[in-house]
Order: sequence, then C-alpha cells, then structure tokens
Amino acid sequence: MHLSKTRIMSALQCRKRLYFEVHHPELREISAATQAAFDTGHRVGDVAQQIYGQGRGILIEYGPGLSQAVRDTERLMKAGVEEPIFEATFSHGGVLVRLDVLIPQGPNPQSPAWKIVEVKSSTKVKDEHVADCAIQAWVFQGLGYELSEIALSHIDTAYDYPGGENFTGLLVEEDLTAEIADLQDSVPAWIELAKEAASGEMPEVPVGQHCTTPYLCPFFDQCWPTETTYPVQGLGGSKEKLGQLVTAGYRDIRDVPATMLDGNETRSRIHRVTVAGEAELLEGASTFVHELPFPRYYLDFETIMPAIPIWPGTHPYETHAVQWSCHIEDSAGGLRHEEFLDLSGDPPMRPLAESLIEALGDDGPILMYTSYEATVIRGLAERSPDLAPQLDAILDRLVDLHPVVKTNYYHPNMLGSWSLKAVLPTIAPDIDYSALEEIQEGTAASNAYLEAISPDTSAERREEIRARLLEYCRLDTEAMVRVVRFLEGSQFQA
Repeated sequence: MHLSKTRIMSALQCRKRLYFEVHHPELREISAATQAAFDTGHRVGDVAQQIYGQGRGILIEYGPGLSQAVRDTERLMKAGVEEPIFEATFSHGGVLVRLDVLIPQGPNPQSPAWKIVEVKSSTKVKDEHVADCAIQAWVFQGLGYELSEIALSHIDTAYDYPGGENFTGLLVEEDLTAEIADLQDSVPAWIELAKEAASGEMPEVPVGQHCTTPYLCPFFDQCWPTETTYPVQGLGGSKEKLGQLVTAGYRDIRDVPATMLDGNETRSRIHRVTVAGEAELLEGASTFVHELPFPRYYLDFETIMPAIPIWPGTHPYETHAVQWSCHIEDSAGGLRHEEFLDLSGDPPMRPLAESLIEALGDDGPILMYTSYEATVIRGLAERSPDLAPQLDAILDRLVDLHPVVKTNYYHPNMLGSWSLKAVLPTIAPDIDYSALEEIQEGTAASNAYLEAISPDTSAERREEIRARLLEYCRLDTEAMVRVVRFLEGSQFQA
C-alpha cells in the first residue's frame, strides 16, 4: 500500500484518523466548507501553473491513475525536459507524492538539479506545510534526483489585481531548503508511524485539541460521543479539556459532576440548565426589546472572500458584500422587507452600499446577529470613501443581538452554541434551514453566487440561483425578527 503525503500528515495529526481513512473511508464527512477549501486549492493551483509556466510546462494528468502518472513522470525525467512539470508524481519507500511545480535548474538538461515549489492557498507558511515539504524532498531525493531548492508559494494578500487574468505577483515564495534539510532524518519515523496506523488495529488515541487543530478531522463524530442526547462537547470551550472529560468516561453533559467544570461560568451555566432540563430566559431580554424604538431594521449580508480576486482593484481574500436582506418594523406588528442582489458579474459593492443607505433611512436601530455586519459596512466605507459619512452613521445605529441572547437565554438543545442556527430551532421550530433547496448555510451561498456570475452559467441556472439566494438571505433576517419577538414575549405574525 502506498502512502500519500496527505495520509502521513494525517498520522502526524492523529493516527486514529489515518486508520479510519484507510479502513472506513465511507465514514469520512466532507462539509461544504471543506469542499470549498478543496475548490480554492484547485483554483490556486491552476493560477500557479499559469504563473510558473508562462505558456510553457507539462501537466501530469491525474485521470489515467497514479501508477500511470508515476510512469509518465519517470519518462519525462529521463528525457531531460527543459520546462516546468506540474503535478510530477513520484513513489519511493511506499510513499507517493505529487509535486505542484517542478522546475529544472542548471545548464545540463540531461542531468539538472531541480527546484520544487509547493503551492498553498494560505497566506503564510504553517508548520504542517513544512512537514509536507519535508516528505516531498525525502521522496524526491530518495529516488536519486538532485534537489537544489524547495520553496513554498503562498498568496500575498497585498496583491492588487489589475484585471485581465494577469495574476503575476499573486503568489510569494519562501525558501524552505535549509529547514527541510534539518527534517530529513525525521521523515522515516513519520512514515513508519503512518504505516503502523494504516495496517494495524485501530490505535488508542484519546480525543483532544488535535481533533480540530490544525484542521477539523473528517472523522470527528466517530471518536467523540454522539449517541447521547446532550454530548459532552456541548459544554464548549477547549477541546483539550473536553477530551479529558471524554477520556474519563463521560458522554452526556448531565453525567459530568459540576466540580469538574473548573468554575468556568459559561460551562457551569450550560451544565446547570441542561441538568434542569428547561430553558432559561431572563428578564433582561424583555427589558432590552422594550427599550428598542421603532422603526427597527433587521439586517444581514451575504459575502464572498475569493482567494483569487475577481474584479480589478481587489485583493485576495478581501471580503465583498454581494447581497443584503432587511426586514423592517415601522411599528409594533408592522413588517416589510427589502433586499439587494446583483448577479450581472459587475462589482456589486458600490450599488449595494447605495441601496443599503437608501433602505436604512436615518433613524432607528439596525439589528444584526454578531458583529460581522459592522465589519462588512466598514469594508464598504473603505472601498467608497465618498459614502463613508452615511455608512459611518449606519454603524452608529447597529445593535448586536448575539450578546443579548447569550446573556439572557439558553436552551439545552443549543448544545453550547449561541449561533442563530442553534438558537432558532428552540424558539421557532417552524423555520427550518434544512428545508431550503440547495443553499442552507453561508458557504453554499458564497459558492452559489460565484457560480451565478460565471460566464459559463446559463441564464436559466442563474435565475434559479437568484431565487435560492434571495430565499436564504431573507430567512436570516426573518429569523432575527423571530428572536426579538421571542425575547419580548410576543407572537410572530408574517
């Protein structure tokens, strides 16, 4: 069995994770966020080939299979290529790697030294990237090839996209050659650890922080308790502390002695309410709502953060507001709705800001859930300085519902989370995000927007996405209305 560098890295994170990957791949759960990360990585890889190839280069295709990719790479290496090879595939010592970019160096094409470039969609070098590159170097040099340099190429957030698919300057390299050389003696032990985890019995590895750091394990639910009504992880906080409780044999929050909560106020509250079995709603919630004047505005944005900039003058991972929804209470019981969504593919930020200013008027609290909306509005003001005074005035009217809910309300079924999607089923079970078609959370909304503005998307599909996006964003602001009316103690009327 060949081990990929990904599987070796999995063993370094948690040997049990690698066991599940090899023996029970059907249990692996790919979230929308994880899939989006994969898609981003592929897109960055395509741009890297454009940057490093400059119209040249040879791509080792994945489609025919990895064994064929290894043979194709070997043939090219023997032929003495003089241009970059993308996704060059090598196998040595039971380990298989695919190198993002392999560049011949030196004057002799028949026996060159080589530069390896590992491309990442991150904005800096991380520890796991260094280990990743060390494995690549071990395999490459183990086959007898001369390695002159190994670098990690990552995204430069200061890059200003000029347009025209010109991405020169998007990626910045950091030379890891010396650091990788120091790790070469450690790689064989990593490989043996991975082989043992993959071929033997399931390793006994206690749960803990490694289940979520540096990445969320796709087999999280296989190791943490899920078979009980109120799993221990619903206490929230440090995964290390929660892991200690699980290792000690506790599965349900109600079984954990209060003395083991270390006096943590939030955990103690979650524990107390869960053991009592009834929701807790404090008087401060009603007081807060009754002090809110009319008109009341309930605002929510949908945003994108593309790693590869879309519009000239924008930067990698810059947050762009592309849609907003606002429910408006002009008076007690009176409710109307306004919204913005432009799928033309043109930069939507300025028209979105102008429409927002018009819709929100000059008076009345603007309710949001968490402070994200404030961050988005500040970004709009930075991009359109002439609108900054009006947008700053909107900032002054923002009221965050999240801390109000967290201070005054908890239901055992929230399982330690005060997110809107955790709170809502406990107060308005008739609102069901899972019943929405296609778009049920923010990552899916971002992906749908990007699909809608693509030139390859048909007009029919674009209108279908429009309907889904409007439905999803509208539900977010309706949900806030429901939260406020619940806190107030009144009934909702659509």
